[in-house]
Amino acid sequence: MATEKQTAGSVPGSDAAESVAENQDAAIRPPSRSAVDEMVQSIRGLISSEGLTVGDNLPTERELCERFEASRNTVREAMRILKAYGIVSVRPKVGATIIDDRMERALDLFSFNTLEVSRDTFVDVQGFRGLLEVASVDVLFEKIVAADIADLHAANEDLRHAKAELDASEADFRFHTRLVQIMDNKAVLDVYKIMKPVILRIMLRGKTRHTFSTSTFSEHGDILEALEARDRTAYQYKMKTHLENGFRHFSA
Repeated sequence: MATEKQTAGSVPGSDAAESVAENQDAAIRPPSRSAVDEMVQSIRGLISSEGLTVGDNLPTERELCERFEASRNTVREAMRILKAYGIVSVRPKVGATIIDDRMERALDLFSFNTLEVSRDTFVDVQGFRGLLEVASVDVLFEKIVAADIADLHAANEDLRHAKAELDASEADFRFHTRLVQIMDNKAVLDVYKIMKPVILRIMLRGKTRHTFSTSTFSEHGDILEALEARDRTAYQYKMKTHLENGFRHFSA
């Protein structure tokens, strides 16, 4: 009676066992980055196409797996990324809910490494602020109204009467943020706010409460005077000088 010839070294049933092991490995192996990226884009596309907004729930994990023919690992990893971006909140028994914490996440990322501010950072940040607060003079003069001037004066008074350096720096930042707000460009204002942690450190460097209440208050006053007079040259000179005044406090 004829028998099947086995390959040397093989064990009956070993092919099946190896296949099961491979499938188990695939089940626990982290999904490839491209698969996760595609899933993230698919979920974002789903949000857009179905008109989902903040507070709406996403389909369940199982439904997403079936809809996009993806593994549970891929869906979970994609959801983890969307959560980190501040786009969804995932809670037990509730599932994934659409939120909008993107600005908060951006603030966290930007403030992570701002314990020390170098001279190069000072030059870069103040240069960026100059593009907004100095070079935008024509937009400011076109849009500014009496209520804006009043708010700027109020912020400057808060700075003068602040009890501590940190309170003064917050009022200082509020003054400049209110100025940027006059441009009526939400994207520009959002970017400016993202930079708050490092701007505050620049404002605080080498200053005391007395410095804020005298020098900084006076410089703001000169800027306001130029704004009220619609004096383009004076405004640009005063603001540029104000932004560059702290340079000496930053070592190379």
